[in-house]
This record gives sequence, C-alpha cells and structure tokens, in this order.
Amino acid sequence: MAQEPLSAIDWLSQSVTAAPTPAPSPNEPAVTDGSALPADVSVTVLGGPSPDGVGLLPAQVTGLPRNLWGLGRTDDIVTALFSHDLQGLPALQGLLITLLLAEAEPPADAGGTGRLLVARLDRLLAIGALDQTEALLEAADATSSPDLFRRSFDVALLTGTEDRACDAMRQNPGLAPTFPARIFCLARSGDWNAAALTLRTAQALGQIAPEEDALLSRYLDPDLYEGEPMPAPGKPVTPLSWRMFEAIGETLPTGALPLAFAHAELRPTAGWKAQIEAAERLARAGAIPPNVLLGLYTQSMPAASGGVWDRADAFQGFDQALARRDPVAVSRELPLVWAQMQAMELEVPFASLYAERLAALPLTDKAAQLGYQIGLLSPDYQRIALAPVTDDVRERFLAGLAAGELKGLVAPDSMARAIAPAFVDAALPEDAQKLLDDARVGEAILWGMGRIAAGVQGDLRGVTEGLVLLREAGMEDVARRTALELMLLERRG
Repeated sequence: MAQEPLSAIDWLSQSVTAAPTPAPSPNEPAVTDGSALPADVSVTVLGGPSPDGVGLLPAQVTGLPRNLWGLGRTDDIVTALFSHDLQGLPALQGLLITLLLAEAEPPADAGGTGRLLVARLDRLLAIGALDQTEALLEAADATSSPDLFRRSFDVALLTGTEDRACDAMRQNPGLAPTFPARIFCLARSGDWNAAALTLRTAQALGQIAPEEDALLSRYLDPDLYEGEPMPAPGKPVTPLSWRMFEAIGETLPTGALPLAFAHAELRPTAGWKAQIEAAERLARAGAIPPNVLLGLYTQSMPAASGGVWDRADAFQGFDQALARRDPVAVSRELPLVWAQMQAMELEVPFASLYAERLAALPLTDKAAQLGYQIGLLSPDYQRIALAPVTDDVRERFLAGLAAGELKGLVAPDSMARAIAPAFVDAALPEDAQKLLDDARVGEAILWGMGRIAAGVQGDLRGVTEGLVLLREAGMEDVARRTALELMLLERRG
C-alpha cells in the first residue's frame, strides 16, 4: 500500500514509516499521464487475493449481495463513502457500519492495494467505531502493511492497549517505527535509558520536529521541566501526542477532538462525568451499544446538579420506576427522561433499551402515547405498531409506515408527504436505477443515504428518492425505520 489512500484522515499518528514506492528499472519506461491507456481501463491480477474483500459480516447476515460493488471503481466508491454526514439518522448510520463491515468481492480495479479496505477503516474511525475498526484490522492482519498498522496502533492508544501494539511493532521487523513511536514504546516497556538515547539520536540526526522533541523530552523526564510552560499541542492532535500529554498529567479534553478520541474517556482512569459525556457522543453516532450508556448513567448517584448530572438523575429515576413496574411512577418519570434524551439526540438508544418493557406496562393518556412513539423507534417497532393508542391521522400514518403500507392513509405533514410516495408509487431516478442495473448495489445504497441526508436539510424530494432506493435494494427494514425516525425525531436542517 505504497500509495496514500484517498480517504486518509488527518489525525493519524506517524507511528510507522510507509514502504517506499519501488523505483522503475533504468531500462523500464516510466508510466506517465501521457500513457496510451484510456483513463477508465482497470488492471488487476486475475484470481489474486485482495485485502479489499475482507469483512466481518457475511452476506447471509447483512442481506447484501456478495458482489456488493459490482462494476464500480475504487475511487468512486471511496468518494461516496465520505460524501455524507449521517449523524442524527441512526438507522442509516447503522446501515453504513454494516456496509463497511460486509464481506464482499473487491471492486474490479482493486488489485492488491487494499485502498478500499483502508477507506472503510478510516470511515469507521471517523464514526468513532473503534471496536469494529479493531475487529476488521484483526481480520485483515494489521501487521501486514504500514497503513493498516498505523490505524491499529492508534486504536490501541485510544483504548488503553498500547503495550500490545508496541509488542506487535517489535515482533514485526517489516514495520519500521518512527522515532516518536519507538521512543514511546521503549518508555512503555520500562527501558527509559534506551528511550532517552533514541531521542538524542533523533535530535542529532534532525529527524524529529521541534514540537515532538519538546513533548517527548517532557514525557521522558517531566521533573526536568517543572515550572516551565507546557508545549502547545500539535495540530492536529494525534492519538500518540494525546497519550503522552495524558501521561505527563496534562490530559487534553476530547470534546473538541475527532469522535474516536472519546473512547479514551471510557477507560476506568477517566472520571465518571467524562465517561458519561464520551458515551453520549459515541452512542449518538451508533458507535457503541446502548448498554454502555445504561451502565454509566446508573453507575453511581449524581454528584451535583445541572447538565450531565440532571440526565443521570432523570435516567435513574425512570429506570428505577420501570424496574418496580409502577405505571404511575413511570408516567411521572418518562416525560422527564425523554426530554433529556431528546436534548442529547439519544432517543433511539433509549428506545432500544426500554421500548419492549414500556409496551408491557398499562400506561394511559400522554404517557401511553409517548411510550408508543418510543416503541416505534425501537427494533421491535412492527409489533408495537399493532397496538396504537389513539386513532388520529398521525398515529394511523405511523402504524401504516411501520407495516410498509400507506395506501389510503392521509399524510399529516410535509415530511409525511415526502415519505408516502416511496411506499406507494414513486420511481427511481435514472442515475440511481443505472447503479442497480450495473450491480453497483453498495454505491446505490450510499447514493440513497446521501439523498435522505439532503432531504433532512430541506430537499424533501431527496427523502422520497432515498427511501425508494433503499426499498429497491432490498433494505426494507432500514427504509421503514429511517422513515419513522424522520417522522419522530427533530433532525430537520
């Protein structure tokens, strides 16, 4: 993987050096832009292995075709993977993660470069899905190339398993560590003298940037710099620099850093407040299971009031009322906790945790209506939709949407009017239909998700087109859940 992938995120640590691009033989003509080959010709080794086919979820689990990318080109697929922000649309975010983890035949032009694999890893990192990134790296053998190992090393730094990553670096001579990574790992292993000698060597050779020098020097001997101002964090902050700032007692807050850094706050060494705030960010992105949030919200008694403490207090009050199966107490606590979840855009994780138990309680009036709507945001939405609380136009539409049957139902608002044609009679635009005809199902699904994201920002035609695409691609469950989220969540731009 000598070529830097198109999708590279800008905050990766320079932990290992990339393999140099082989120089052409003196007798071999250089390949230039003036080549006689047409631009759209793809060359690959027939039957040759490609890391781009690595995945965690087989086709029988995902419901996606094995030939997911069809005749698509790697450049186009990578661009599509990074084209849209799906935050705030949990069903689509979940579908994106499924796409990224799916086992699939590589694109026709993949060769053995693994560029699509790296792009998938980078998209997972951007979402903050570190557990999934780590599992995909293990399946692909993270030590097989510098590009893969860089990502594995950073995941380890953010999840507190950096010693294992340093061991892997030592055991694989083909991975040439940079000076900062070598010094960090030597110090982690307790060989401080070797780490200091390596730093002096890097200084003498001019192989280390001034800001890295300042941070590493302080990391190796913080007492020597006591009373002196801290070096400013580099831009961008990398997981390696973040980890060293933490080691010298100057932890950088992760709230303004890329989402993946929030995982560092989930470790037991972080405070409870920081853990909850990190879990909220990650749960909102669909990067961690809702149970992580549940465990943190109920871990202890809130230490104060306001902000995160009010959310924990409301969550605990509701959880305890539900555990007692007390309809009166649940009716009192449910609006309070729901308002807190709405403020943090955590409605879907909350629904996943509690909808089934809520549906089993004999709630009445507004609590029953709220419980019903929460149920429609859960994986059990189809069963819950069979027991509507009222017979008003909106609730009938929602129930029909859960069943995928809207004929004869009145759309109660503008979003519903955009959704309804997708489940009745709307046709796909020509360009989207061509993607499906060319078996470029993965790209087609990404196109549909992008159109829905545009619809949330005001182009409601995109909602119709995107939902039609999902249904045509066999993603019926995702289409229904997305439509319900568009109706029930306040995510409009």
